[in-house]
Amino acid sequence: MRATLGILALRALEPGASYGYAIITKLESQGLGTVKGGTLYPLLSRYEAAGLVAADWRPGDGGPGRKYFSLTERGHAELERLRVEWEQFTTRSNDYLRTETPQGKETP
Repeated sequence: MRATLGILALRALEPGASYGYAIITKLESQGLGTVKGGTLYPLLSRYEAAGLVAADWRPGDGGPGRKYFSLTERGHAELERLRVEWEQFTTRSNDYLRTETPQGKETP
């Protein structure tokens, strides 16, 4: 999960701004496992520093405010780039996994 969290977090923000706990809940609801805030928030901070996401504080409903994250134009472009790379990776991986190794031959 950790290796794919970056692209999944960007994808979670594609429909619009969201906050950390909602991103975590979305990923869990999609069957992608449990993400801890201590893993997600530093990633979002790095993405903010890299200009992939923008963040703003919004008042809470009767509670503390929340930090909302949204994709920037650069973030949308990065998500699209990662999608292409992911498709290539999964296609090659699936092709390799489905290919039989001839009997008696070892792979290097």
